[in-house]
Amino acid sequence: MTHILLDTNAYTGLMNGDTVIYDRIAQADIVYMSVIILGELYAGFYGGSKPDWNIGILKDFLEKETIKIIDITHETSKIFGRIKNELRQKAKMIPINDIWIAAQAIETNSILLTHDKHFTNISNLKMWT
Repeated sequence: MTHILLDTNAYTGLMNGDTVIYDRIAQADIVYMSVIILGELYAGFYGGSKPDWNIGILKDFLEKETIKIIDITHETSKIFGRIKNELRQKAKMIPINDIWIAAQAIETNSILLTHDKHFTNISNLKMWT
């Protein structure tokens, strides 16, 4: 069973017609959307020229049977702490939201679908770029 966690830039790519992202999603049994990613998307929508239209597209996407929204859990917090400490020790810090997203990918045993190369600094994170 293949699980994917869709990063913000991967969702944006999908909405812009990126066929590689579409093909990867088509292979997945479950596509997770983090509440962190949803927050980033809504921030972008509200700062843009067509918030209602973009929110409607997102709502339709989230209603698909294979899409699951995931929250932050106690386990996510523990993984977050481990990752943040590891990155600090390596002097390879990345944006805080991305640490949370990586923690959720590890927690759900998902492949993170992203274009951000800085995720490669995190051990035990499976990803498609």
